[in-house]
Amino acid sequence: MSAAPRGLKIALIAGEASGDQLGFKLMLALREASPGVSFVGVGGERMEGCGLKSLFPLTDIAVMGILPVLARLPTLLARIRQAAAAVIAARPDALVIIDSPDFTHRVARRVRRALPGLPIVDYVSPSVWAWRPGRARAMRFYVDQVLALLPFEPDAHRRLGGPPCDYVGHPLIERLGELRPDADEAVRRAADPPVIIVMPGSRHSEISRLMPDIGGALDLVARAGAIDVVLPTLPHVERQVRASVASWPVQPRIVVGEAEKLAAFRVARAALAASGTATLELALAGIPMVGAYKVSKLEEQLRFLITAPYILLPNLILGENAIPELVQGDCTRLALGDALVPLIVEGESRALQERALARLDALMRLPGGEAPSARAARIVMETIARKRQ
Repeated sequence: MSAAPRGLKIALIAGEASGDQLGFKLMLALREASPGVSFVGVGGERMEGCGLKSLFPLTDIAVMGILPVLARLPTLLARIRQAAAAVIAARPDALVIIDSPDFTHRVARRVRRALPGLPIVDYVSPSVWAWRPGRARAMRFYVDQVLALLPFEPDAHRRLGGPPCDYVGHPLIERLGELRPDADEAVRRAADPPVIIVMPGSRHSEISRLMPDIGGALDLVARAGAIDVVLPTLPHVERQVRASVASWPVQPRIVVGEAEKLAAFRVARAALAASGTATLELALAGIPMVGAYKVSKLEEQLRFLITAPYILLPNLILGENAIPELVQGDCTRLALGDALVPLIVEGESRALQERALARLDALMRLPGGEAPSARAARIVMETIARKRQ
């Protein structure tokens, strides 16, 4: 009697919390597509809750910025070697690397050298369209398929000579009902005092650079009329945020939970946000906003490497500067305040941005209403089948 065929084994390597969320949903979708599938690799709480025994905690590798990476370099290099060795030893049917390219791509290159026939899928394209475009062509040697979260990324990879790339949809398009107001919330969105959302980022460095100017901008805005400021944040930076707002003339209501954040989104009239995924959340919620961005002096010297025309995700998807982007020296309390005031009142500035944001649905929607995680799982399975042939 022949042995029963084993189920698929998929290696997953995530590098930070956002990758853990994507990985968790992908694991669920892969189980739907292949019920006997098992997983090995690196992930966070959500992925571990779905059955992955992570090789080490995500906190070992979830660092951003030049100086923090240099400080943790010995640990990061050791974890790269450990993760690659574990994947090679497991002999999986595929490796899926999830975001965090500085870590996950180094793992993938090591695995490709040892297991040249192993299908390798990159879930979340590096921002090759923004800087270091040569990475796209280099990825062809160790990535078989890219799963893109942004609709313009497949064209970017074709233009730059990257691996095959398919748009699988951003996970936020599954959450539109949570982001948008019902009838009662729409009434509050239009009522006074207007609710202003402030999102200064999720990293300590972002918060320290942006908070003084944001606080000053809100002071200027409040002089024109009362405002109700809500500041959603995360547990790991909550203490820093509370210390930063202590001296603000306009005191925000700080919320930490996801449910409270989404409730604030549904009634917000306008927003002031650091560049990042938060701007796409706000845009899909239909909230006109001003984008703010500041980096260290060292990182500013590398600005010549940036090739993208915009820094905010909604502007990149729309292909236009629909949302004001105030960067580095232009990101001052006066400039932020001047840009925010016209978005609070009904007028041309607010109407123009609202019309632009309304176009995002059509640009980001998947054919047939397929869920992003289901589409991603389907393409992973197709990539495995293609490599086997």
